[in-house]
Amino acid sequence: MIIRKSADELQAMRRAGLVVARARELVREMVRPGVTTLQLDQAVEEFFRRENAIPAFKGYHGYPATICASVNEVVVHGIPSADQVLEEGSIISVDIGAFVDGFCGDSAWTYPVGRVSEEVQVLLRVGEEALYRGIAQAVVGNRLSDISHAVQQHAESYGFSVVRDFVGHGVGRQMHEEPQIPNFGPPGRGPRLKEGMTLAIEPMINAGGYQVEVLQDNWTVVTRDGSWSVHFEHTVAITEDGPRILTSLQE
Repeated sequence: MIIRKSADELQAMRRAGLVVARARELVREMVRPGVTTLQLDQAVEEFFRRENAIPAFKGYHGYPATICASVNEVVVHGIPSADQVLEEGSIISVDIGAFVDGFCGDSAWTYPVGRVSEEVQVLLRVGEEALYRGIAQAVVGNRLSDISHAVQQHAESYGFSVVRDFVGHGVGRQMHEEPQIPNFGPPGRGPRLKEGMTLAIEPMINAGGYQVEVLQDNWTVVTRDGSWSVHFEHTVAITEDGPRILTSLQE
């Protein structure tokens, strides 16, 4: 069942989303060569503590950290480590989730580490554009797969691929609610989008093939062909006035 949120609940979700957005900005300012992924994790956890926010990921099915930090060919769910030092020319995807007053905000972004190649710049740009192409379809009356199709069409038009094993999702009082939101598929399918639905739209786009595999830690997901991957995510509310991004820094 897809849970629709009231106006008051959307405001509560916006408060959670704003905390996540500010944590995302903190990470953006910290990402540079020489920083470890554990330092990023600790900074976000300390920020959440100051904001009376509860990390959504830590302890989830045993996940050990506050953020997911996924470097280069890691697609999602990379575990922060003191041994993983960011290097010039790399990219890092950071997924952040928090509960504030009982509601969850969920967002991810991929950042360049220092100066990156032109090819990587294109991958980053197209990944971010694909997110906003999907969000643009999150309007009352559309079908769920209109979001999926918009993401896939944009990514593949540049020769990239969209991950199929992991998908976006509904979000609210739980981090993962119905519906699942694939980043691929034909338009015009799935449930109608209605006012009050809240969705975590999150394209995961690979420079190479879409196939992925999970490493022995049972968390870290990598591209099978070693190609680099980007991950962009916002929590979005369906409103009569169009999509409202709840994890943006500004309205």
